[in-house]
Amino acid sequence: MCAAGVLAAAGLSLTLVSADAATPRIPRKPSPKFVAPDLKAVPKGTRVDVLADRLTYDGRTKIATATGTVRLTYGPYVLTASKVVYDMKRKLFSANGSIEFREPNGNILQADYAQLTETFKEGFANHVKALLTNDVTITARYAQRFENGVTVYEDAAYTACKACFDEGGTPLWQIVAKRTEHDSNEHTLYYHDAHLEIGGVPVAWTPYFSYPDPTVKRRTGFLLPNFKGGEAYGFGVITPYFYEVAPNKDITFSPMWNTRQGVLGDLEWRHRLASGIYKIRGYGIYETDPNKQAMGPWRGAIESKGDFKLNNTWSWGWDGTVASDREFLSDYDISNDSILTSSVHTTGLSGRNYANAQVIHYQTQEQGESQDVMPVVLPYVTANYVFDEPVLGGELALDMSAYSLRRLDPDSRFAIGTEQSHAVSRLSWRRQMISDAGLVVTPFTELRSDLYVADNVLGPGTTQATETDFLPSAGFDMRYPMIADYGVAQGVMTPVFQIIAAPSEPNHAAIGNEDAITLNFDSTNLFLSDRFTGFDRYEGGVRANAGLTYTLLGENGGFIRASLGESFHIAGKNSFAAGSGLDGTSSDLVGALTLQLNENITLGYQARLEEDLSRINVQEASVGLTFDRISGSLNYADIAAAANYGRQTAEEQVWGDATYMFSDAWGLFGGFRYDIRDNRFMDETIGVSFNCDCMNAQLAYSRSLTDTGATEHKISVSVELRTIGEVGGGFSF
Repeated sequence: MCAAGVLAAAGLSLTLVSADAATPRIPRKPSPKFVAPDLKAVPKGTRVDVLADRLTYDGRTKIATATGTVRLTYGPYVLTASKVVYDMKRKLFSANGSIEFREPNGNILQADYAQLTETFKEGFANHVKALLTNDVTITARYAQRFENGVTVYEDAAYTACKACFDEGGTPLWQIVAKRTEHDSNEHTLYYHDAHLEIGGVPVAWTPYFSYPDPTVKRRTGFLLPNFKGGEAYGFGVITPYFYEVAPNKDITFSPMWNTRQGVLGDLEWRHRLASGIYKIRGYGIYETDPNKQAMGPWRGAIESKGDFKLNNTWSWGWDGTVASDREFLSDYDISNDSILTSSVHTTGLSGRNYANAQVIHYQTQEQGESQDVMPVVLPYVTANYVFDEPVLGGELALDMSAYSLRRLDPDSRFAIGTEQSHAVSRLSWRRQMISDAGLVVTPFTELRSDLYVADNVLGPGTTQATETDFLPSAGFDMRYPMIADYGVAQGVMTPVFQIIAAPSEPNHAAIGNEDAITLNFDSTNLFLSDRFTGFDRYEGGVRANAGLTYTLLGENGGFIRASLGESFHIAGKNSFAAGSGLDGTSSDLVGALTLQLNENITLGYQARLEEDLSRINVQEASVGLTFDRISGSLNYADIAAAANYGRQTAEEQVWGDATYMFSDAWGLFGGFRYDIRDNRFMDETIGVSFNCDCMNAQLAYSRSLTDTGATEHKISVSVELRTIGEVGGGFSF
């Protein structure tokens, strides 16, 4: 019987090619995620396809030998080598010379010598190198696979480093074990007599440990610990424990064992349902040191968040936090928010149309601020609807907004009362038209109606005020882009003119301003039809806006963008007060300039200045640099006071950050914020970092001013080993 007939009788198929024929290449497409070996049984009767340069068969010993470029395919498994021997009696494949074994998931095993059963379920290999699809490498002196899905590695090393090696070829970090077992059915790695090496130096040792392989996303067990420190609790160690209740439910218990106040409990419950997901997280502590008790002995907080779909259009959910006292979250470095916002919402989204309704509660965390001035908003509704069909050739849209709020005491700092409700609707239309000469004309119009109900805006005991307003407005926007080609650059200059007419805004002395207190007039909102930030105020009268924009685009990717403009109040009552830059017949000049000379240098400047150039009211400047080893930015802001808009004093600050890379991995970074008027640093940070393909580490020191004016110092450190996890923490003092 010929060799081909013998192999066919053994359930194998054979293809012979000449030595100079093209050998099929096995495509390697590594996945970003590790997938465990697929040990599912290949369908019964599947043949092993053999591709080889030369094949011989010994009829007496029933041994077939394939040499040259040999490729064996058994279902999804592929074995390539320079020589493969098949023993029909023992049903074993023996391979040597440039062995590469590809598993169904894309993992690749390289070895000097290997022996496998004809179904590839069992076997062993010497001097093994396993290349996993998550860019992890396992090397071992010897590896053996068993039919039950367990692979045992002797004298094994595990690392995720691909580029971080020393001159001798040692990876930056690796886990070295006398014996490693990988159970692909349980998806678990077991290590015996293992130690962690960083830079070739052992830094940790354990006689035994195990953890899930990278295919596992959720499993009961301890997570990597973290640590932190603070004035309120001293030094703390966090030991998180994850418990998988069900595939869609889990609990994480992360107690912090601290040196001053006992144990801080931290319990989080997560639950995924068919329509959405929610979580609840609670903190609690009984402070054991009465000398360090701020508000104790019992302190804590609860936070929760949920989001659920009602159908393809509507969803609902909540997001809220409640604390026992104002200092708890900051004392234990959980949160430094000055206001806790809790809400329940429902949202509808269909195409370009949107609706949202919320109930909102605010809880202040600021010392000296009364909770009585914090409002409860019930409800706050916004909606937008864009009509599908054009109207008079343009787009017709309807916007609606309504809120009703209540607080115990009015806030004397602003004109707001104890209760207020406000509903507003806006029906707007606009159409863009372009002439043959390139003139872009956009007429627009809007019909706005308002209903206000307010109490005690003018002081405690004042009567209720109810007002209704109707504000029609119309205008048009004209732009004429002019393009010039300079060969190495292309320029676009666009004069812009806009005029808007509307009735004067009524006197709303008895109506509170809840959402339109702040105002920043600059080049970005020069051509808005209403420059207030909220709905409680609106811009009335007849006004015109004029400006010029210019853009120069270079072939090397550099560009220059510049704009300059001004607003003119022509008739009616001016809605703006002193400090806005819009309170006169003619506004302040607003301009902006951005230069990106190349990919390394970016400059920016914007300003608001008096029309006669006598004073700059607002100016901001920035520079960004990126070179081979140095990158950073520097920013400057000088902003005049505007008491009518919530800015009681002028502000002048400079801030920046920079990074210097000593090498491809090591870097020094820092940042600061300096208050020029108060002559003090508000924030300072300096640190060193290490970043490579398999490890990120950072050590930083920062100093900052708290809301009370005290100085807080903090040291933070973190180390992350890819595929293993991150350990870190910080100390505040």
